[in-house]
Amino acid sequence: MKTEIRYRFESSQVANRFVHVLKDWPISDVKTRLFNGGDSVKVTYEYDESGFDYTSAVLDDLAEQHDGKEV
Repeated sequence: MKTEIRYRFESSQVANRFVHVLKDWPISDVKTRLFNGGDSVKVTYEYDESGFDYTSAVLDDLAEQHDGKEV
């Protein structure tokens, strides 16, 4: 199942840092896209249906480390 989460950051610079961290992210194969003037990021990934998928929680924690909020 395809899952999509959107995050908003204080600036496009911070959003780009978040995207850069996810380029080599070892937890899950995610795709990212900047939108809304570059200060927001859309993250898309395949939900692992074999058990509980922690990807969303880990993404939320990583975004919070960059002062981002899910929208």
